[in-house]
Amino acid sequence: MHPDQLVLSQELAAQLITDLLPGTDPATVRLVPTSATTSTVVRIGEDLAARFPLEPSDPDAARTALAAEHEAMAEFASVCPLPAPEPVALGESSAEFPMPWSVQTWIPGEVADPVVLDSSDTAADDLAALLLALRAAPTRGRLFRGPGRGGELITHEDWVRECLERSRDLLPVGALAARWQRWRTLERRDGDVMSHRDLIPANLLTAEGRLAGVLDTGGYGPADPALDLVGAWHLLDAERRARLRERLGSSDLEWERGAAWAFVQAIGLVWYYVDTNPTMAELGRSTLRRLMDDPGIG
Repeated sequence: MHPDQLVLSQELAAQLITDLLPGTDPATVRLVPTSATTSTVVRIGEDLAARFPLEPSDPDAARTALAAEHEAMAEFASVCPLPAPEPVALGESSAEFPMPWSVQTWIPGEVADPVVLDSSDTAADDLAALLLALRAAPTRGRLFRGPGRGGELITHEDWVRECLERSRDLLPVGALAARWQRWRTLERRDGDVMSHRDLIPANLLTAEGRLAGVLDTGGYGPADPALDLVGAWHLLDAERRARLRERLGSSDLEWERGAAWAFVQAIGLVWYYVDTNPTMAELGRSTLRRLMDDPGIG
């Protein structure tokens, strides 16, 4: 998926994990096929998982970031109404693997499927309960700090323009650009709330037709209240989105800003992953279709 992607074999993963966690049976260590774009996921027995970065960066900075992610994970798990991973250990960079990596608890469930869940009232209600719980959590005076999504939409202007240019042979760029022209300047009136900050289907688990867990919680922090509304556009059809909006009590402005954040995320998925991660590319297409087909926004 990435030009400089790091390769991790199951044998190397077992070696690194048993060195960090003595007593682990190497036979219980196995790579997990996923559509994840930032990490190789490795199961450890039935209760733990490790995440190894897919791309190289400065190891010291990456370790500092992982430590902050573990702190955020623990805080998220303490307020989330659904099961969420908890931090266990950090693995150091080494000659065998050049980046630090992390171990956390494993949450069972199936990755959320937008095709399966889009008409589920239960999924919409579960998502509403999750967002309400996160919004009610204390920010403790913290404010959004970039980079990334969650501050002002206009700061993503260059990224969106690059994505539109790269998507000319893949998407209806003219219509998409017209929507962005409106969304890019939508004002923000509400203060930060606590936010997952990446509620794509790959980070939501399901069981028996309802949400059963939340993953990739290391980015938990304060952000625009509209940001976590991206989950509505990634997962739900128009009727279920309306159901979610009613339960959240979102204003017209907040709801449209949520659509704009979903656009900022989805516009980069198709061209970047079209040949390397079909699941993510199709998520981009389906989310953009929902955004374009909704007469109530734009």
